[in-house]
Amino acid sequence: MSRIHQSVCAAAVGVLFAFSAPSFATTKADYNTAKDRAEADYKTASVACKSLASNANDVCVAESKAARTKSNAMAEADFKNTPKARSEAMAMAADADYDVAKQRCDAKTGNEKDVCVKEAKAAQTKTKADAKAAEKSAVAHNDASSDKRDADYKVAMEKCGGFAGAAKDNCQSTAKSTYGK
Repeated sequence: MSRIHQSVCAAAVGVLFAFSAPSFATTKADYNTAKDRAEADYKTASVACKSLASNANDVCVAESKAARTKSNAMAEADFKNTPKARSEAMAMAADADYDVAKQRCDAKTGNEKDVCVKEAKAAQTKTKADAKAAEKSAVAHNDASSDKRDADYKVAMEKCGGFAGAAKDNCQSTAKSTYGK
């Protein structure tokens, strides 16, 4: 791909990335806004890709689609705010990056193309493995935090046993609010 084609495509995808940064959507309205923005940015980038020819166009379109996929996946992960949703977003990003890499590999021939595709597949596999590991780690961390909080709550309630009347009620109330019970 020539430098001019790279610049045009990079600019088109740059526009997409500039407006599709993670939104940390917390409401359904924020989520819908993020998805609408991703779609609008994709359409803008796709128009810019039309000025390119052959593989340069294919790469630019793949990059535009990948950016949209990543933005949508991040909006979904932000909205759901779970380790599983984050893992799924990472996996979708890996698939999108793989699609872009395959398009870039199409410009090569022979063994160079074969190596390029294998490297792209390896990167996808590594990212998906990291996503699974991050999900498992987050779940384990959440479970450990919950276990610790429960243990601390039990200690606090036991300490309240040394009080009587209003002091005991106040102590128990404080323990319950402190440990979310």
